[in-house]
Amino acid sequence: MTAATEPPPRIATLDIVRGVAVMGILAMNIVAFAMPFQAYMNPLAYGWESGADFVSWVVSFIFVDGKMRGLFSFLFGASMLLVIERAEAAGLPAASIHYRRMFWLLVFGLIHLYLIWFGDILVGYALIGMIAWFFRHKEPAALIRWGIALATVQLMVFAGLAAGAFYLQDAAAVPGAPAEVLTEWRSLETKFGVLSGQPLAGKLAMFQGDYGPLVAYRLDAHATAPIEGLIFFGWETLAYFLFGMVALRNGFLTGGWSDSAYRRAALIGFGIGIPAYALLAWILTRDGFSVPMVLAIVMGATVPFRPLMVVGTAALIILLTRRGGALTERIAAAGRAAFTNYLGTSLVMTTLFYGYGGGLFGQLSRAELWLPVLATWALILLWSKPWLDRFQYGPLEWLWRSLARWSWQPMRRPAAA
Repeated sequence: MTAATEPPPRIATLDIVRGVAVMGILAMNIVAFAMPFQAYMNPLAYGWESGADFVSWVVSFIFVDGKMRGLFSFLFGASMLLVIERAEAAGLPAASIHYRRMFWLLVFGLIHLYLIWFGDILVGYALIGMIAWFFRHKEPAALIRWGIALATVQLMVFAGLAAGAFYLQDAAAVPGAPAEVLTEWRSLETKFGVLSGQPLAGKLAMFQGDYGPLVAYRLDAHATAPIEGLIFFGWETLAYFLFGMVALRNGFLTGGWSDSAYRRAALIGFGIGIPAYALLAWILTRDGFSVPMVLAIVMGATVPFRPLMVVGTAALIILLTRRGGALTERIAAAGRAAFTNYLGTSLVMTTLFYGYGGGLFGQLSRAELWLPVLATWALILLWSKPWLDRFQYGPLEWLWRSLARWSWQPMRRPAAA
């Protein structure tokens, strides 16, 4: 194999953190795989049957919800910049390489969104990645300023949505409220409140049904999802890409910091983030998870604290794994095959829960969902390393790389000399 076709050296820390992130994402996505989407935002909407379900929600809200997605976004930004910089250093057409990668990621994302599962993040990553190209040469200080500004815009977007919900709630409670106000309020309650009666029965029947009607539903209900995702969530995603670029350049995500520096980052991130999230969980619980408060807290109030939790989580992962070991090697392999593991998880979970497979949709409580999560984690850790001991890439990583370069890439590892 020539130097031109040999893959660049891996950065082990990036792979390890990515491996934890891709597994951690499932711990939150499992709710949207197995229950009506309302339960993802509002735990009272479905699957709350016991104290164990409440504890499961609290743990997920504080440690998982948004943190694993945020960590994955940090890593995507860092990896994207790494590919660009390596291409530029090698004298290759970096822009062409980058935009071909984003184009094919968009294709994969659209297939995932409409044919497999509605909760896709790849479409947004591809579109935001096309924008992030223009930040590649900015200094870390400028990237941080841009990231903070974008996160602030995201906070304002969510705050506006929450304010609108509070207004509709009050307006709908007024005697003789206009029909259009009542209709809007009921629509909002249906999207984020507790499902019951015919809406719940219809949702369960649809996801416990056949494959064809589900695809038709996604093509209709989520036809504009890519544009809506850019408008309502793209600000924070781009901010995290930029923060990831900084974390690559300053050595944080490559394991270049000292143990004491990582400990300090973890203590600051968790020392501020955990009490803040615990307080927000308490406020939500005392409020009774009303729709306006769910929007205000789950979407809005978490925005300032999420990056701190992401940094704290990454620092802790690096601290706990930097001395290696068998489990660390398996986690790193899961990260090297993160694309395959992410899409593969969707295939496994939809087959398990939807009607054309196991038909378990709506059958498990929130706490019981940890059983398929743990089983899938074990599967990811079991297959990834043996595969990558024989092959250079995960199956979908190889396909993505081959399509982006418009030539089939060498798959098998070269024989040792």
